[in-house]
Amino acid sequence: MSERYREQHKRRLNWMPWLYYRLKPKHLEWARPWQQALQQELESMESVSFGQECFLAEECAIFAEPGREVKIGDRCMLATGSFLHGPITLGNEVSINHGCSLDGGRAGLTIGDQSRLANNVSIYAFNHGMELDRPLYQQGVSSKGVTIGKDVWVGARASIVDGVTIGDHAVVGMGAVVTRDVPPYTKVAGNPARIIGDRRDP
Repeated sequence: MSERYREQHKRRLNWMPWLYYRLKPKHLEWARPWQQALQQELESMESVSFGQECFLAEECAIFAEPGREVKIGDRCMLATGSFLHGPITLGNEVSINHGCSLDGGRAGLTIGDQSRLANNVSIYAFNHGMELDRPLYQQGVSSKGVTIGKDVWVGARASIVDGVTIGDHAVVGMGAVVTRDVPPYTKVAGNPARIIGDRRDP
């Protein structure tokens, strides 16, 4: 394989990391060491830990100070252009597609096993004050935290605000703005998001 082709293959994986788990053995010979080196370098500089067989895009920005750790489970996929600031905990087989923006605030963001975030999802586990006695940028910050359960699908360009819990097996539609808790198995959509169905219905 030419070096030029390998670099293009890396670009493809950075944008579509699920393809990493479909690589043939001849490609894994270079892809595994590439991934191990990326993840070990980040672990040496940030308060980040990776589980087994994860994929980390080269242009995925992860920042985690002591007390604001990022913990990533096994076989997680993090695509290019995404931003993660701890505290964040990802379960196993969690997929973060390109362009997502996740900040755990102080209380933290937790995403359960096998959940999927489509591209450009925004989740902020904090909020600014809005008192009139001083400018907005000088306001205090509150944080309740965000919890996303297992086997949850969050559609492209959806936003989830601080304090929200999304139950296991729920689905959040494209472009939804989630401002309140979502029960398990529920399908929600809209701004603000409202219940439109249940995954258990025929």
